[in-house]
Amino acid sequence: MAISPSQKRYLRSLAHDLHPVILLGAKGASEAVVKELDLALSHHELVKVKLSGGDKEEREEQIRILLEGTGAENVQQIGHTVVLFRRNQDDPRLALPR
Repeated sequence: MAISPSQKRYLRSLAHDLHPVILLGAKGASEAVVKELDLALSHHELVKVKLSGGDKEEREEQIRILLEGTGAENVQQIGHTVVLFRRNQDDPRLALPR
């Protein structure tokens, strides 16, 4: 499900006050991190992730692994922090504008 630009804007406003739920360490985006993120997305739908250090290409690779592993969408990336969204089909928690 692709989210529209207005929905992204709304999700960014909701994510502003969130603290990172997932913190990537030196090993980066491992299989265990992807599983933990999957659980967090199922529960919260909107999650902020703090990426490990490294250059821009390394951070983009970490984001790609997280997105492919969870089926989430990238709402926003600022520096080492990325906001991900995935709708919970069974019990939606966030009401998105149309």
